[in-house]
Amino acid sequence: MLSTQVFSRVRSAFVLSALPVTLIAVLPTQALAANLKFDELYVFGDSLSDPGNVRDKTLGFFPQSPPYYQGRFSNGPIWVEELGNKLGLTPTRYTQGFPGNSPSDGVNFAFGGATTGSNNVANLPFLPLPGLQTEIDYFKNGLATSGKSANPDALYVVWAGGNDYLLGGATNPTQPVVNLATALTSLFSLGARNFLVPNLPDLGNTPVGLSRGSDVSNGLNQLSVGHNAGLAQTVNNLSQSLTGINLISVDVNSLFDSAIANPSQYGFTNVTQPCLTNFQNPVDFIYNVCDRPNEYLFWDEFHPTTAGHKLVAETAYLALNSKSVPEPTAGLAILAFGALGAVSGFKQKRQKTSPVKSHAKLY
Repeated sequence: MLSTQVFSRVRSAFVLSALPVTLIAVLPTQALAANLKFDELYVFGDSLSDPGNVRDKTLGFFPQSPPYYQGRFSNGPIWVEELGNKLGLTPTRYTQGFPGNSPSDGVNFAFGGATTGSNNVANLPFLPLPGLQTEIDYFKNGLATSGKSANPDALYVVWAGGNDYLLGGATNPTQPVVNLATALTSLFSLGARNFLVPNLPDLGNTPVGLSRGSDVSNGLNQLSVGHNAGLAQTVNNLSQSLTGINLISVDVNSLFDSAIANPSQYGFTNVTQPCLTNFQNPVDFIYNVCDRPNEYLFWDEFHPTTAGHKLVAETAYLALNSKSVPEPTAGLAILAFGALGAVSGFKQKRQKTSPVKSHAKLY
């Protein structure tokens, strides 16, 4: 099992390295060991969080397995499954029959190709797939059918945006960020209270971004910066305006930056190239897979390996634990939450926008 090793790497290389020695000494141990109890787990997003919904919709056709793992856009389990294991929750895929089967652990509504709006970049004329807003409509309609409101003791994951910039033609982060605010507000109005909200890695540092040259790569990174700054402000605004909401940010951007800058600390030997090469969607039987996938950060041009997903899961779990710790004193709480990059330390870089070309792949 790599879980303990991965947790140690994230904690030492990503989180604790950012803390002054004096602060580490006074941080409460509960911050990394809080007893989290959520009744259910609900997930809304794109291929980074899709456990097989697109595969089910396409009758097992896409993503092709092998090389992709059982409907995931990776070579193994994805981050939200790892997080669910830590929380003792296994959400049902939406395509398995929500709301008719009354899932006890929640539902994963994420579909590969989803944008933050209602569109899906993988749409086919005969097979419409949802965007983030449509996923939330599925949830809303299911609640209406069952005559229930959203469980206030469940955890709701909302993570989307990559497709807007990589494939959806967005050249300004304003609308994607507004869409995410709409998604969070809509779920809150249905009764949801606990939200996990990851930001975006620097999209220009993905293999597809790097492969398009410095202009496109820099443009994608600028969009990522603007998106994350806007998302951080949105989280702050909603935290103040919606009474009872519990918004927990996950700084995936800093995690990936750290892994790319210090690959050996995370067990990686390659953080710029995909493990899977020469594969053409949707079907291809002549492709290459690297010898040691767990030493690669990226599985294909867009998606992390399962090793990369484990890091995201550990970072999200640290964020949940840190937010859940009882405040020993107001001063210490401010220090702790301000220092833990995994909680809400979104990088406040200068916002820029730049036109970025779209690329015909599914993210």
